[in-house]
Amino acid sequence: MFYMKLISWNVNGIRAILKKGFVDFIKKESPDVLCLQETKAQENQVGELLSQYRYRYWNSAKKRGYSGTAVFSKIKPISINYGMQLSEHDNEGRLITLEFKNFYLVNVYTPNAQPGLGRLGYKQKWDADFLKYLKRLEKKKPVVFCGDLNVAHKEIDIARPKDNRRNPGFTDEERADFDKIIKSGFIDTFREFNKKPEQYSWWTYRFNARKKNIGWRIDYFCISKKLQPILKNAFILSKVFGSDHCPVGIILK
Repeated sequence: MFYMKLISWNVNGIRAILKKGFVDFIKKESPDVLCLQETKAQENQVGELLSQYRYRYWNSAKKRGYSGTAVFSKIKPISINYGMQLSEHDNEGRLITLEFKNFYLVNVYTPNAQPGLGRLGYKQKWDADFLKYLKRLEKKKPVVFCGDLNVAHKEIDIARPKDNRRNPGFTDEERADFDKIIKSGFIDTFREFNKKPEQYSWWTYRFNARKKNIGWRIDYFCISKKLQPILKNAFILSKVFGSDHCPVGIILK
């Protein structure tokens, strides 16, 4: 019986995290597919990396040192697509889609609403277009999507909900957009296995927040309902350091 391990991690700069035990972590966990967000680099700036992964795909932002996604896979995908094929969204390297035999895998780094909510309107447009994109894929086969969605869905997903009510990542509008994803038929895999509070994937570098576990859960794996029977586990690796985010993952049968 074949089990497939997928890990997603916002690394907050691939070149920086390479100096912080990243390669050793990947060797230890040995995911079949690794999805990275906020790589902040072009592939040629990194050089040979993770040679155990034969299939490697980068989507870098046009603006250097900003945003970006990458996928490393031991399994050959049937097809690869970059972005949503919408020019207003596809300049920041935020999306890579791999087609496998039984599902599409979408690696996403959702835009941040920004301090002062200066980009909230754009993020709402992104969220709407992203859901349409997922549903188009789903007409062909089920979908797994993962990454930094830059939203804590419910109060359980954030350490101080009342203090953060109108802060980017916890506005009513952003949370409602995530509701639409769930109501459209996608499953938040982590909450299938763990209903406890204080389970976070991002902590600000300020105020000693990680040591105090004052965090947010904004990194997700979500799957089409059709894939629920093969979902065997979902996890947050909160003891793994190197970024302000920690890795999250799932195991499929």
